[in-house]
Amino acid sequence: MRVAIIGTGYVGLTTGVCLAFIGHDVYCLDSDKSKIEALRNGRVPIFEPFLAELLEEARSNLTFTTCYEEAIPGAEVVFIAVGTPPTPSGAPNLEFLSQAARSIGQHMNSHLTVVVNKSTVPIGSGNWVDSLLRDAIDSRQNGGEHTGFAVASNPEFLREGSALHDSLYPDRIVIGADEPRALEVLYTLYRPILDQTFSAPTYLPRPETVGAVPLLSTDLASAELIKYAANAFLALKISFINEIGLVAERVGADISEVGRGIGLDSRIGPRFLSAGIGWGGSCFGKDTAALIATAGEYGLHLPIVEAARKINSRQRDRVVEKLLHELKILKGRTIGLLGLAFKPNTDDLREAPAIEIAQKLIDRGVRVKAHDPVAIDRFEREHKGMGVLLCGSACEVAEGCDALVLITEWSEYRDLEWEEIAKKMRCPIILDGRHALDAEKLSRAGLRMLSIS
Repeated sequence: MRVAIIGTGYVGLTTGVCLAFIGHDVYCLDSDKSKIEALRNGRVPIFEPFLAELLEEARSNLTFTTCYEEAIPGAEVVFIAVGTPPTPSGAPNLEFLSQAARSIGQHMNSHLTVVVNKSTVPIGSGNWVDSLLRDAIDSRQNGGEHTGFAVASNPEFLREGSALHDSLYPDRIVIGADEPRALEVLYTLYRPILDQTFSAPTYLPRPETVGAVPLLSTDLASAELIKYAANAFLALKISFINEIGLVAERVGADISEVGRGIGLDSRIGPRFLSAGIGWGGSCFGKDTAALIATAGEYGLHLPIVEAARKINSRQRDRVVEKLLHELKILKGRTIGLLGLAFKPNTDDLREAPAIEIAQKLIDRGVRVKAHDPVAIDRFEREHKGMGVLLCGSACEVAEGCDALVLITEWSEYRDLEWEEIAKKMRCPIILDGRHALDAEKLSRAGLRMLSIS
């Protein structure tokens, strides 16, 4: 099938490359000329494991362009995967979505085109996109009277750092549409993934447990709400274990053991029950805020979701409180941060806890040093004036530090030469913000370990 994807961010680019890999003819469109030029030359503008390799394998089925007139005519499916950043009220900014929908409507031709919201958008956006497409078609010189289209929602459930795995071997695929024709087209599009009939890449082997992938076909509004509800629930699990961590700290319990114990209950499950400095990234914060804003439009209040956001924000303050309790005075101290990206295996800094924690420390007169295996260049571009001293290694960060804070649980941080780290520090203290380090190993190396419990 011929597919067009508007937007080449994490979702759009991953989706486009995977669809091209399984055999579809994919046009990836973005208004950023430098990004498109880089992609044409095989350079991937984001860090995602194996994305460059899969892009190279799928190159014969991929076209990168900045022109709607090249991408849209002839496309059977058009995905909108543009950014929907939050506004000050928490509601998403739909400017890019509106521009994309109008541009698609201006260039669609006469056969049926299924226009799919892949971006995380408020409930009701499918109907809104439908009206924008109709307005754009009506404004064309020929009136667009023979142009046929249907609108669908196909929310993504990708985890940055394992986005290709989640695209090729998903837990489920959700499709929302009010027209049966749209559901039929998208079923055909995804059938190689649903039936797992494609040949798996050698570097991304098919897990033995993966069989036929469940497909949920539903209406537009339900598909849109499924995305928000899923992210809100995962955010709730993280905030819940962090709140229980407060109790664990007071009564002398081990929050890691508590999380493990309740996670063995099949009704609860073990994932997203790791206590620490909380969630970041482009999804949980934005989507919980948007869900609250949407509920507010209908006169509803979501106290549980609101509480999850407050608890998550508090975890950043607890890092400062822990350091203050241990060091007594922060002004004039040097604190090192291990990790900048909001999670391992990505360079994404959107709502990264490291940025907020660094700013809180700087505001208290702290000299902040930091390292990250992949996100340093992005941090330097996006937060150049912040005043954080970026270092080329964890050992360089440790030099002269009064304390280290593990922010991002990169695997390489687990295997550092901790004896050398301890020797370089002014005060051999490390705050494990992710419960990722071996306490006994650090103790033998001469480090005093603190944790966010």
